[in-house]
Amino acid sequence: MKRITRDAEEAARKLTRRTLMLGGGMAAMVAALGARMRHLQVDEADTFKLLAEENRINIRLIAPARGLIQDRSGKLIAENEQNYRIVFTRERDADVAQVLQRLAGLIPMTAEDVTRNIEAVQSLGAYVPVIVAERLSWEDFSKVALNSPALPGVNPEMGLSRIYPLDQDFAHVVGYVGPVSDKDLEGRGTTDPLLKFPKFQIGKTGVEKWMEDTLRGRAGTKRIEVNSAGRVMRELERREGEPGADVRLTIDAGLQNFAQARLGNESAAVVVMDVTTGDLVCIASSPTFDPNLFLRGISHADYDGLMNDDHRPLANKTVSGAYPPGSTFKMVTALAALEAGVVTPEDRVSCPGHIDFGGRRFHCWSRGGHGNVTLDRSLRESCDVYYYDLAQKVGIDRIAVMGRKLGLGQRFDIPMSAIVDGNMPDKAWKLARHKAEWVIGDTINASIGQGYVLASPLQLAVMTARLATGRAVVPRLVHAVDDIKVPVAEAAPLGLPPEMLSGVLQGMYQVVNDERGTAYSSRIVEPTMIMAGKTGTSQVRNISVAERETGVIANDDLPWNRRDHALFVGYAPFDAPRYAISVVVEHGGGGSTAAAPIGRDVLLRTLAGTLPPLAAYPASQRGRIETMLEELPLRDPVTGLVPDRIRA
Repeated sequence: MKRITRDAEEAARKLTRRTLMLGGGMAAMVAALGARMRHLQVDEADTFKLLAEENRINIRLIAPARGLIQDRSGKLIAENEQNYRIVFTRERDADVAQVLQRLAGLIPMTAEDVTRNIEAVQSLGAYVPVIVAERLSWEDFSKVALNSPALPGVNPEMGLSRIYPLDQDFAHVVGYVGPVSDKDLEGRGTTDPLLKFPKFQIGKTGVEKWMEDTLRGRAGTKRIEVNSAGRVMRELERREGEPGADVRLTIDAGLQNFAQARLGNESAAVVVMDVTTGDLVCIASSPTFDPNLFLRGISHADYDGLMNDDHRPLANKTVSGAYPPGSTFKMVTALAALEAGVVTPEDRVSCPGHIDFGGRRFHCWSRGGHGNVTLDRSLRESCDVYYYDLAQKVGIDRIAVMGRKLGLGQRFDIPMSAIVDGNMPDKAWKLARHKAEWVIGDTINASIGQGYVLASPLQLAVMTARLATGRAVVPRLVHAVDDIKVPVAEAAPLGLPPEMLSGVLQGMYQVVNDERGTAYSSRIVEPTMIMAGKTGTSQVRNISVAERETGVIANDDLPWNRRDHALFVGYAPFDAPRYAISVVVEHGGGGSTAAAPIGRDVLLRTLAGTLPPLAAYPASQRGRIETMLEELPLRDPVTGLVPDRIRA
């Protein structure tokens, strides 16, 4: 009986302890809930008042700073400038047209701009920001900021925009940027969300396009709070993106400016290449244009003017122009014949001014002929018949192999737009392309760089660099990315015996430095800068038999677009080659009169690093050259501006 009593008492004590523990826990929970309720209702009252108004959090992208583009010494070619702009976000129930009309009363905005912006805003979902005006002055920007309470959805912002401080000098090389289009998105495996950012700009041509992924960078983000109408209430968090990488090109800005100025209004191209590294130190196409026009929205009048110009300022002739190389091709035919063993440098060919083959007469440029011609003289005086003879002996297939070995008919991988392959034809090519057999007349035409043979100025510069060095030099345009230099691989030997190359190079030396050479008037007399080269003239029209009998019409008497192209290739110094150059002047007439003088001046500027020294010119030419240099519209090396006149 006593045991039962003790058990009951023990159970009662345990029940009392459990009741107290449970009661204490419940009291603590009630206290915690009360404290939490006080915090939410009192301390966080403002926050939850906003949430009660259906506020929500948006995440928006922050465009990164685009990478800079510099010349080989670090001079800025493409940079970013502060851009005061207006961003419009369509709020719920907002009258878009009315808001934009009010905005147009504050800043320069045409009726066409308003209409275009209304369409852009309405084509996108609510709360999607659209840039409706940019590149505003500080005064206009301030007006909008002061009136923003009366402009629902309008937000003044500061960002960065592209600008090209050297404008026309690098238009064809660097290109320009523009808003993303559907065409830009085609073929992209992965789509960067930045590309869907309204009015986000990407590269359209040139380096800007072909190095887009390097230059663009990665987007940042910001978390913003917007109310039920879509109006931004505050920014909660910001994470900056990664700026694009800076790209340093191999081009020298001073040399590029000189080349552009020297080409003047000609429809022409110049390429200068370092024969040891392949660096393109100058790659100029003329006429040019101001890429900044495309950034700000080019007018119809300006665009039509560029499109309708017969000198094609929008075309980059250095890489997209394909021209019959004319007599600048003769070194290819000579080397093919030497390699095949069908001729030696001492062998002579008789030139009576023409040859007859298959019922057709093929003329030399000299109607009276050159008499007995050896290899060096054939180059020096540019005898055509010598190469007609070689071509029949060696055949087109061997000539084509040599041409490709020297860089013709090849597309080089540099970040520029519209690069052409050129054409180094052979028998198989004609059969595949024209469904016709190759004939000996085709070979004769090809032997002097006419017929089906086509080359760009870039390819001709590569050919000359390979001749000068005996190595397969490859052109390059990018020197460094974010100050990390792009490595340069040593060029492989071409496999041409030095004595074989020597015979051709000696002929190129005589072209410029022998008084009977076709480029003698464009020689360099400074011993450390002696130049070797080859002139060329390529026909763009057929000369009839009747015209030959009565006398070939002079280029000056023909319409501009029917005149011959003028070409020149060269390298210097002759004893220790450093730079190779090619010049093409569309419809310029003769290579010796139109292209060679430009080649000499640009090559001297390259070697000297400053304006060409007058002492490097023949004494009889120095007065004329001094005047010409004084009148070139060159940039001031300090300010970068182009004065009306700079003295040498």
